Amino acid sequence: MAQVSINSDYGEWGPSTDAGERARLLQSPCVDTVPKSDGETSPGGPERGTTSTLGAVFIVVNACLGAGLLNFPAAFSTAGGVAAGIALQMGMLVFIISGLVILAYCSQASNERTYQEVVWAVCGKLTGVLCEVAIAVYTFGTCIAFLIIIGDQQDKIIAVMAEEPGGGPWYTDRKFTISLTAFLFILPLSIPKEIGFQKYASFLSVVGTWYVTAIIIIKYIWPDKEMTPGDILTRPASWMAVFNAMPTICFGFQCHVSSVPVFNSMRRPEVKTWGGVVTAAMVIALAVYLGTGICGFLTFGTAVDPDVLLSYPSEDMAVAVARAFIILSVLTSYPILHFCGRAVVEGLWLRYQGTPVEEDVDRERRRRLLQTVVWFLLTLLLALFIPDIGKVISVIGGLAACFIFVFPGLCLIQAKLSEMEEVKPASWWALVSYGVLLVTLGAFIFGQTTANAIFVDLLA
Repeated sequence: MAQVSINSDYGEWGPSTDAGERARLLQSPCVDTVPKSDGETSPGGPERGTTSTLGAVFIVVNACLGAGLLNFPAAFSTAGGVAAGIALQMGMLVFIISGLVILAYCSQASNERTYQEVVWAVCGKLTGVLCEVAIAVYTFGTCIAFLIIIGDQQDKIIAVMAEEPGGGPWYTDRKFTISLTAFLFILPLSIPKEIGFQKYASFLSVVGTWYVTAIIIIKYIWPDKEMTPGDILTRPASWMAVFNAMPTICFGFQCHVSSVPVFNSMRRPEVKTWGGVVTAAMVIALAVYLGTGICGFLTFGTAVDPDVLLSYPSEDMAVAVARAFIILSVLTSYPILHFCGRAVVEGLWLRYQGTPVEEDVDRERRRRLLQTVVWFLLTLLLALFIPDIGKVISVIGGLAACFIFVFPGLCLIQAKLSEMEEVKPASWWALVSYGVLLVTLGAFIFGQTTANAIFVDLLA
């Protein structure tokens, strides 16, 4: 890929004396990648990463699939039926894929390796800080949601195994089971500095989500007698009803924060190759989401639970296995989101302290352990004592729209505006207009989601 002059000022791209900027490179959640040296550029040649193209596809799919899978039947119900849900997903997929490609393009042009670093380099300090705060809030809230989902699915599995319909022994208590699972699996997976090992767990997680989708399709074709669907909508009640389903779709397809480190971990991190990777990954995710959304919605209609697996009987063993696979998916997704959030916290902390990176390397391991344990304990405590975080999930969906639309759109606009003093390509105005469209769409979804959360809270 040809280099673009996003910012020709050497002070912007040369070695920085700011500790926070260099700290983001020190603590970037890279995936088995050899760090770049200061001032090194990427003229489109291959990097010495270790992740293959197929491995990158699986990591992106795993980052995309997971907790959002369970919400798509309810999203189809909100959108107004199968036709509206399919049209909405297909339309949004174009923007989702283009956002991933834009981020890779700007990553190579700016020689930065994480989402927040790209936004910092391309859009400036203010937008960069806003991006880092949004990532921290999003990843923190999503980690809480993951732990609650683990508790929901474990409750159903325990109900199948328990002989007594009422309260069981102390070790079947929800708080104990969530805590035990978190300490045994999530905390050890969250401590390492690298996340390259996740490509193996990602493969199992992808297989698990396919199984969940297959079970939902089978249960639609051969439904249990005790399952009676509600009303099956055939058209949206209003255009606003269609837009209300967008945050759920954004939450489901959001893998953009994790995508930049994955791109730079590839053996040949080229934008053209990356376009094929994310297209393949999004097609896989789309097939899973469409199968789950259509069949789950047609099985239960408007009576579908926001978590579709909770709509099925507890004693259904095939669904119990699906719940176990969802737990596996969440267990592998939590560390990926945590690594991105930890990198942001690291950069903000060192920038605030003003500590030179050379003095900070020796203490990196101790600081990483402290950040991981504090993050883990806070998310666990909130998940134990906040059983219903519907409003938080809604806000998280709005933040996901910012990562998918707003920040990539701003990066594209700034990258193209930097070419104003050069010879403009024929597509200059079209690309700038597309960037404006991305920002406008993302801002609309975020604003609508936030307004709905506040309005519902006031009514309550």
